[in-house]
Amino acid sequence: MPIVRTIVFVSIMTAAMVGLHYYVYLRVTRGLALGPSEQRILKAVLTALFALLWLSFPLTRLVSRSAALPFMWVGYIWMGTIVLSSVVFGLFDLSRFVAGLLSPAVPIDESRRALIGRLFDVAALGGATLVSGCAVALGLRPVVVKRIEVALKKLPAELSGFQIVQLTDVHIGPTLDGKWLTQVVEQVNAQNPDAIVITGDLVDGSVAQLGQHVAPLANLRARHGVFFVTGNHEYYSGVDSWLAELSRLGIRVLRNEHITLRPSKLAGEGASDLGIDLVGVDDFHADVFPGHGPDLPRAVKGRDPSRPAVLLAHQPAAVMEAAQHGIDLQLSGHTHAGQMWPWGYFVRLQQPYVYGLHKHGDTQIYVSAGTGYWGPPMRLASEAEITCVILSRAG
Repeated sequence: MPIVRTIVFVSIMTAAMVGLHYYVYLRVTRGLALGPSEQRILKAVLTALFALLWLSFPLTRLVSRSAALPFMWVGYIWMGTIVLSSVVFGLFDLSRFVAGLLSPAVPIDESRRALIGRLFDVAALGGATLVSGCAVALGLRPVVVKRIEVALKKLPAELSGFQIVQLTDVHIGPTLDGKWLTQVVEQVNAQNPDAIVITGDLVDGSVAQLGQHVAPLANLRARHGVFFVTGNHEYYSGVDSWLAELSRLGIRVLRNEHITLRPSKLAGEGASDLGIDLVGVDDFHADVFPGHGPDLPRAVKGRDPSRPAVLLAHQPAAVMEAAQHGIDLQLSGHTHAGQMWPWGYFVRLQQPYVYGLHKHGDTQIYVSAGTGYWGPPMRLASEAEITCVILSRAG
């Protein structure tokens, strides 16, 4: 099943990219009024970039990361640029179409029409360049720390102010490395958290390739520890090896299980009823891999329902079942908040929530925009974040 999904995904993406490259070729040719020789050069350049885009993926497995790095940067930036450029061109072409429908009501001579059309083409090229450049600049900005307060009815008054720091969709891989992660770890530790959670999609590559770049996670510090649940990308990267590596780094992997966090200051008579149940499940689609898959009923089995439960689930779609099992708060990622506008609108076709704090029945869910990025080092209308979730007692 994973192989079939991969073949289908690659086929769809290849067809889409071929279409986008051809569309951009037509728009650039028209916008710059290129002659035959210039058109041949443009074809060669676009063909080379298309080939690089697809060859960069197997390249990371065939050569060292350092050797592949320049090609990955070019390939991924081009991936984002071709997509954003197509969106900008599409918006301009839509405007041109609407203007054409209105033109019978507005007398205009052909020479003026041609001039306006040329100005539209030049503006479209300039807009595509500007938007793509801004997306790279925004994607490479330092990660921000975002603080949100979540009120839980079951939270003991003694635990008000309990702070959980969430990392998600870190995507250490071709363009994000250990040096960048070291800075993230320092930012996290500076929050003096009670607990740190990593809600999946930590890596894009094997332990052999990326182990040294993930090693800074061993320096994370929290009073009650560091916890991890799988995302879909772990299953493309050798999940079992990564679970063993993370455990070696001192990170507690939660696989369809829960653990109760009880602050030491509450130890003593009557303290056993106090605490927060941290629940973790495998990725939403992990059941296609033998020995893996989400099992929330098993994860919450035997827990005291009078305690608040915080669920770590990579994909927001898990909230449907979470609401049926008394989960008070779910922390998720996966969506990247769309990463680049307008893709958040398409994410809504697959996930019930794309970004931010929402209420689903009696369950609250926070969906992070992600700490890193996938693929293009670009963001547009979204911001990478380290999330500090501060729990308070609802009145």
